Amino acid sequence: MSSQNPRAMLEVLDVHKRFGDIEVLRGIDLTVNRGQTTVIIGPSGSGKSTLLRTMNHLETVDAGRIYLDGELIGYREAGNRLKPLPERAVARQRRDIGMVFQNFNLFPHMTALGNVVEAPIHVKGVNRAEAEDKGRTLLAKVGLADKMASHPHQLSGGQQQRVAIARALAMDPKVMMFDEATSALDPELVGEVLKVMEQLAQEGMTMVVVTHEMGFAREAADDVVFMDHGVVVEEGKPADIFDHPQNERTRAFLRAVLEPTAPAITDSVGDPGPSDAAGEA
Repeated sequence: MSSQNPRAMLEVLDVHKRFGDIEVLRGIDLTVNRGQTTVIIGPSGSGKSTLLRTMNHLETVDAGRIYLDGELIGYREAGNRLKPLPERAVARQRRDIGMVFQNFNLFPHMTALGNVVEAPIHVKGVNRAEAEDKGRTLLAKVGLADKMASHPHQLSGGQQQRVAIARALAMDPKVMMFDEATSALDPELVGEVLKVMEQLAQEGMTMVVVTHEMGFAREAADDVVFMDHGVVVEEGKPADIFDHPQNERTRAFLRAVLEPTAPAITDSVGDPGPSDAAGEA
């Protein structure tokens, strides 16, 4: 059975995920429409990164369904039961999902251009000349026209992350996902990466962004989702969430992150999964 919502690029339906005795996702429902930028915010351990990782099946779900462009991710339906797809079929689905992590994960022995063209050539079978032509265009798009022959160790963190974005875009994904893409960067380098992300949002790329950058959430998002303790506490337009939050937990979180003198928010429910341990803020 496929999704019945023609506007939806991504649908998360009643998704649960547990690590040991801790239920990290507790029945998440979320829809990301085509061309929409959805930004997910919340305290560390709230399940943000785990949710993102279930969307491309880097983490399996314990219950629920996730659809990308109407196709069930990671499973096939057999009657009323879900059967895991073979890894090859999951890999094919992941081609449609661009993923940018906080750590750049570039191949150190390859140039910036080499990193960008590797997957199109070896995964999609694109002709090398065509892949390199597109790779040069994408690197120019992210402001790295003069760094195509540079290796990762010759690039700043912000430049490496922009190469990672170009690499993800080279696969022509249906959706781009960003998991704390700026959290490993020095503060002065954050802006150059956010600028590229804002440009993608303006161009109508479907995006799901987990971030602690509230300015980006306010300016670039079509929809802001606040998560806490593995549930969606509140969701709405940026102006509604930031200026008129309805839930006291949302208000407390925003006071903590937007007012420097406010006490820090801590979360009693940790997330022992590998996705959130280092990736959430």
